[in-house]
Formats: sequence, C-alpha cells, structure tokens
Amino acid sequence: MDIKIKRNVLLNPGPATTTDTVKMAQVVPDICPREKEFAGLMDGLRGDLLKIVHADPAEYTSVLFTGSGTINIDICLNSLLPAGKRILIVNNGAYSSRAVEVCQYYGMPHIDLKSSVFERPDLALVEKTLRENPDIAVVYTTHHETGTGVLNPIREIGALAHRYGAIFVVDTTSSLAMIPINVHEDNIDFCMASAQKGIMAMSGLSFVIGRKAEIIRSKDYPKRSYYCNLYLQYEYFEKTGEMHFTPPVQTIYAAIQGLKEYFAEGEQAKWARHLRVNRAIHEGIARLGLKEAIDPAIQSGLVVSVLYPENPKWDFEKVHDYCYERGFTIYPGKISTTNTFRLCSLGAIDEADIHAFIPVLEAAIASL
Repeated sequence: MDIKIKRNVLLNPGPATTTDTVKMAQVVPDICPREKEFAGLMDGLRGDLLKIVHADPAEYTSVLFTGSGTINIDICLNSLLPAGKRILIVNNGAYSSRAVEVCQYYGMPHIDLKSSVFERPDLALVEKTLRENPDIAVVYTTHHETGTGVLNPIREIGALAHRYGAIFVVDTTSSLAMIPINVHEDNIDFCMASAQKGIMAMSGLSFVIGRKAEIIRSKDYPKRSYYCNLYLQYEYFEKTGEMHFTPPVQTIYAAIQGLKEYFAEGEQAKWARHLRVNRAIHEGIARLGLKEAIDPAIQSGLVVSVLYPENPKWDFEKVHDYCYERGFTIYPGKISTTNTFRLCSLGAIDEADIHAFIPVLEAAIASL
C-alpha cells in the first residue's frame, strides 16, 4: 500500500519533522506488550540509547517511561534525593525553572540558583553555593535551554558537583542525539530525553539514562511518587524485561526505526546537518533584517530566538498562520521579558528547507 504523506517542516523545538519510514514503522500487527517478543524489542532499544551517549553498560542503564519530556524531570528529582538533603538547580531558563516547580510541588528542599536567561551560569557562584551548602546531594541543570537557545557548560558544572560529593543530573531533552554527548567525559550521572526530539520519532516515549549504582541506592530514599519512581521502573525492567505499566507500543516501534536512522546517518554527520540548518537560519533572518535575542557565542546551534521586528503592525499569530498554511511551523518565544519567536534546526530537515522557508517568512511579514 502506497500512502502519500504531506511533509511539513517543523521549526518548533519538538516534536520534530519525521521521515516517512519512521511514521510507517508504527503500522505493525497488533501485539500485547507483555509478549516476550516485545520485551526483546525494548531491551534492544534500551541498549541503543546508551550508545548515543557513549555510556558503559556495566555502569549505566536506560529506563523507559510513557510520557513527554517533563516526566523525566519529575522522575529524576523525586527519585534521586535522599532524606535530609537538598537539590541545587542551576537555573537560567524556562526548563530549569520547571525543575524548580517540581521541587515546590513535592515539597523537596532545594536551592534555586537563578540567573539571567541571556547568559550562561556563573561557575564561581555554583562552586560557592556548593561549598557553603554541604547538604546538597543533587546538582541539576538543563544542557540546552530551548526557550532561548543557550547552551550550558555541563562538563564544568558536573565536575563541580562531583568535587563536592553530589550527583549531576542534566536535562538533555533537546540536545541528546543532536549535540554529541559522552556521559563519562561530560561528568553526567543522569541524563534524559524523549523520542520526538533528537531521535526524530514520535511523542509519548521518554527515557532516563543513569548510573545503575545510584538507581539501586535510591531504593531506600523517600518515596514521593508511584508512577514516576525510577527504581520501581528499573527493577521491573530487570525482573521482567517489561515496563511496569502499559508502554506506548506503536511509539516504541517508531523509536526503534528512528534509532536505526540515527546510527545510519552517524553522530557527527547528524550534528553537522543540524549546524547547516542553523547556519541557514542565521543567514536568512539577517537577510530579512531581523535581530537575535541571544549572543551567538553562547547559542547551542539548535535554536535561534528572533526578536519581534520594530513594526507596529507586527502580529506573530498572523505570521505563524501564513507560514503554517504553506507547510512551515514557527514557534513563540519563551523569554518573559522580551518578545521573541523561535526557529529551530531539529528533526529531519536540511538547509534546503530553510532556503525554501525564508522567502515564505519574508512574504508573511510583507503581508502585514
């Protein structure tokens, strides 16, 4: 059966544009997720996820969950904090702020080390906070703050965490399988992502990659959630090869196909493609006379935050709708103090897509 699927170019920060082969991988015979055959598929998927971040399987494991990327933030924070200890959140954006909200909802002791969304964190201040607060057991930050496009220095933050006896947890949702990551070299104890981002698959599957010894140790920590407990899910995988609760079956098939395509393209080639797309975005918005909100020197290479033009007739919704009707999706900004929109180089796109998009954006602005 030959199915023609309309291709849209998604310039939002995920879910990302997918290949038709990933879409069609979901069309499979119905299967009960408790079958050994399906457990075997998940086991292979878990192993492949470790390869993306070059994790030694003797030290690290991956644990699958049903949910969006935010479920990973919840899981890691509520599961990995020992009694009587605190979490340090190095916070310079909307997604680390989300981690602060998780701590607040659970009533977990934490320090919100908040800084400007336009800058990288001050490493001297991070170290000072760790030195003055020996009860910090977990240091948490976001690798790529997708709200702005700022890339944080995780290797340096992780080194500081380890120097002061804390574990380092990183939200890599919008960088994993795009920006090359090595958990050993980058001092990462736990990282996370969801299938609709760098793997270029479908929404509904998320995963945590982390140190086995720390997960096992967390068995004795306060229980703050049932569904979102890391040890509980890990233990069930180890005993049965299955998720504790119903997995997103078709999404897992798509993720497996996405991983096949990831490894076929190759880590460095894929990253080079994302950079090509990003460079085309920078060149295109400069040609249109648009300005950026973030210093290019600290950008990730995946998200460009574009300032609203100084035009009294500017209307983001109208520009969005004009582009959307022509197959391109742009996305609102996430900087509370500044009006921006975002153009992202995630997904199965290349620079030719941006060369096709820029004239559409130009026409959208002219139509105002």
